Amino acid sequence: MLLFIDQKTVNEVPPLRAMWAPIGTQARVPIVAAHDVRVLNCVLSIQSGDAVLHLSERYRSADFQAILHLVRSHWRGWHIVLFLDKHPAQWAVASRQLARQLGIQLWWLPAASPELNVVDQLWRRVIDKALANEPTPTLQATVERLMQHIRDMRPQERRRQAGILSDSFWLAKLLK
Repeated sequence: MLLFIDQKTVNEVPPLRAMWAPIGTQARVPIVAAHDVRVLNCVLSIQSGDAVLHLSERYRSADFQAILHLVRSHWRGWHIVLFLDKHPAQWAVASRQLARQLGIQLWWLPAASPELNVVDQLWRRVIDKALANEPTPTLQATVERLMQHIRDMRPQERRRQAGILSDSFWLAKLLK
């Protein structure tokens, strides 16, 4: 099973890509004083489009290790290869040892290459559809909205939005 993981830091102020207002009026943009954040991780199977989500206040090695346990329990019995960047939480010795114990191979993507990580591509489209241009009342509401959007997507739609179904996907030959 080929899996990719990436994390997204979510804050209380959704991204503004475009703002509509009647002609001659100023668009109202809310200003939120809080600076609280959450880190949402998504693990995506390029074969099935199945996704596992994990939410944490920070992203430390203990959080990544919890994700490894989730991955192993979700894809029981599969040989797992997990593609990831070299985030310190993932690179920690204890994290790499746990992956080995759980039978999860970690394959590191080159630094500064978000175009290779399909979850990074998925985040771009999900953020645009689920959060952009529409303020949510709380950080919790923002996170729930983002998670629900990913859960509501059909697996094939997740694969399409992540660019996996493209002929130019760098692992396309493995999927045929």
